[in-house]
Amino acid sequence: MNMGTPDLPKVALIAGPTASGKSALAMALAEARGGTVINADSAQVYADLRILTARPTVEEESRVPHRLFGHIDGADDYSAARWAAEARAAIHEAHAHGRLPILVGGTGMYLRTLLDGIAPVPEIDAQVRAEVRALPVAQAHAALSDADPQAAARLGPADTNRVARALEVVRATGRTLADWQSERLGGIGGEIALTAMILLPDRTWLTARTDQRFETMLNTGAVEEVRALHARTDLAENAPVRRAIGVREIAGWLAGEIEREEVVTLAQGATRQYAKRQYTWFRRQPPDDWHRAEQTETNELLDLFETKLRN
Repeated sequence: MNMGTPDLPKVALIAGPTASGKSALAMALAEARGGTVINADSAQVYADLRILTARPTVEEESRVPHRLFGHIDGADDYSAARWAAEARAAIHEAHAHGRLPILVGGTGMYLRTLLDGIAPVPEIDAQVRAEVRALPVAQAHAALSDADPQAAARLGPADTNRVARALEVVRATGRTLADWQSERLGGIGGEIALTAMILLPDRTWLTARTDQRFETMLNTGAVEEVRALHARTDLAENAPVRRAIGVREIAGWLAGEIEREEVVTLAQGATRQYAKRQYTWFRRQPPDDWHRAEQTETNELLDLFETKLRN
């Protein structure tokens, strides 16, 4: 990945765990620099859940150009590869209009796919996929232990989707997923001058913020979003949009299975765990020259980002 190369087109990137202040910084930077905000969060691509996924408001979207927010119907399949292709187009569009592309989000796989490229895993045979996906997860994990012990050791026995993916790849291709992922094609990291900042605020501050945000979501339309989502008859039970934090919990409340207090407790706990995983990934995985920032004040972060863009 190129960082700060002057003769390449500039791209800004703001990453970090949920509720760390990414959106506020992206808005401030876009207004200061004439930027286009480009979503890099896998939940915020869906049109169905503006409030529950903390997408920018309609008013915020009217202030500066936003791309790849809420542009996918909940019934549609979506992938990191598709997002990367769309993000590349959005970046080119911003540059063509003299605007600074500002990638913002917390989905590390999306960012890695865009910058480093994608593993050239062949299309999985439909019969192999069907057989693997029909297995109970414990059985699939046991089969993966035989076929790809390293993947099985890395993945939890209850990590249904990742276990199935690793198993179907090795069964269909004879090569492990990790082997395929060692080859990556199509990344734009070498074509841009990237200035990246990862927001890693104090964990206590972050937990208080995520807890309060879910309470606010409940009171400002999240319940209505989930009610509308579950009224749809064209959504598969395992549709990714149904797995957004808060959907299952609110649905249980609407069905009379749990009380509001339990909805809050469960969803806040799930958000804390999600933020913890993101925090760990962003602290350890991205390159060392992606600046890690502990600050929480948007103006202070903006000044810091502006300085790095000038260098």
